[in-house]
Amino acid sequence: MKSLPTLFYESPAERGGRSSSFGLPADLLDRARSRVRIVAFFTLFGSGFDVVISVGRAIATHSGIVTAETPSPIPFLGTCATFTLSVAMVLLSRVGRIRSVQILRAALVFEILLCATLSITNPIAFYDDTGALPILTWVTPLLILFALIVPFPPRITLLTAILAAATRPLGLLLLDWLGRVDVSGEAYFTSSFGPTLGIVMAFFGSRVVHGLGLQVAEARRMGSYHLERLLGSGGMGEVWLARHRFLVRPAAVKLIRPEILGRGGVPASSLVDRFEREAQATASMRSPHTIGLYDYGITDSNVLYYVMELLDGYDVETLVERFGPLPAERAVHLLIQVCHSLAEAHEAGLIHRDIKPANLYVCRYGRDVDFVKVLDFGLVRMPAVAGESQLQLTSEQMVPGTPAYLSPEQASGLSPGDARSDLYALGCVAYWMLTGKLVFESAHPLQLLARHIQEEPVPPSARCETPIPSALDALVRRCLAKNPEQRPQTAVELREALEACPCETPWSEARAHAWWQRHAPAPTIEASPQSTAPA
Repeated sequence: MKSLPTLFYESPAERGGRSSSFGLPADLLDRARSRVRIVAFFTLFGSGFDVVISVGRAIATHSGIVTAETPSPIPFLGTCATFTLSVAMVLLSRVGRIRSVQILRAALVFEILLCATLSITNPIAFYDDTGALPILTWVTPLLILFALIVPFPPRITLLTAILAAATRPLGLLLLDWLGRVDVSGEAYFTSSFGPTLGIVMAFFGSRVVHGLGLQVAEARRMGSYHLERLLGSGGMGEVWLARHRFLVRPAAVKLIRPEILGRGGVPASSLVDRFEREAQATASMRSPHTIGLYDYGITDSNVLYYVMELLDGYDVETLVERFGPLPAERAVHLLIQVCHSLAEAHEAGLIHRDIKPANLYVCRYGRDVDFVKVLDFGLVRMPAVAGESQLQLTSEQMVPGTPAYLSPEQASGLSPGDARSDLYALGCVAYWMLTGKLVFESAHPLQLLARHIQEEPVPPSARCETPIPSALDALVRRCLAKNPEQRPQTAVELREALEACPCETPWSEARAHAWWQRHAPAPTIEASPQSTAPA
């Protein structure tokens, strides 16, 4: 596999989710579409200015303000044609439902027609002013410009350039036939020199531009998956929208930054081996509430990646920030699903260590809504195998995890954490769901860790305007106990306690569907709903 440079590329801010054409990534075609629109804007303003000047000059001449011969109408008509073509190109490029590759094909037609009008208007205007024909016109620069901004294969660029360049001598032939200019054989040869040079430069320029596009496409190919659009980025790396090259199945590919491998002085080869074992363990999990892992691997440039299912919905952090604290019955409904995932993981010896709202997704899953997926199980902690130290793939220089959701034993560094540490973090998540506030807040991470170690939290019922059942309030405080022995000991125990919490109005499927009908995210990927993934 080729080295993967995508971590050092600028984030595309375009639409995504479509397969590319001519072997090029869709986002590169989208960028070329934007450049074509810019060129069309320039020709629109330039030709529009000429139209205004020509109309003003005609009015001044007709009213006797200035004395001048009546100019030929051909340059004016050509300028109007250029203006009309430019307006059409700008409007066409702004139609979102038309794919970028179709816009770029239209741009090649625009190039030919633009060169045709210039091959008529430029010579006659120059001839009327000087009595001679111009050696160069705007045709040659346009040949080179379009070859650089439209990344089509060189053969298509060459054919387009030949057709556009041919308009130069054909324009002179037409003007000579109309009797507007006197064209000699030498003039035909001279007028063809610039466009011929433009054809050569356009061809070789296209080879470079298209070749670079193919290199980007190859670099973004991860096994059987092709990266299409950046979904997000974070401290660990990037998440890309990807599609399987044969199944055309959308997926999310997470790339782990190479520098992560060098942390802690642990040999990179050991971390890679551990990553592979953890990925295999994650892929073996069957809970429907655990993110599905399709594939994993490492590139030649030491970028770890794994391919996971694409989700459609909101992470819990965004859900609460956008729509406010959740009703107690809905929070219970979501937490029970998280416990289902954690129970299987803990029984397999997998400790997540980074349970937080951003790693819990509430999504539409087939016909189901309010369906929870636990994310980032590719970076969990496993029991060390014989002869291996406790390598921590997710470890930072001090403490792994997110400070706002870190258990006291992890925050103090006395223990790497166990299943009960995940349940402490889940208690922090429950607190966030019910109140929209963190258990402890501080501007400094170390102070935040100290508060988790030393301070008793304020009960969620005291920080929430809506009523919270006393049993649920007590259960959340129990999850937040400083002593792991005082917390629920397993995810199964916590799930049973949640199921026993009385709620005045249970969260029903009908209520969930009604909520999603009002607040579902708008689709942004062609032929599929809006899909998101954690960074």
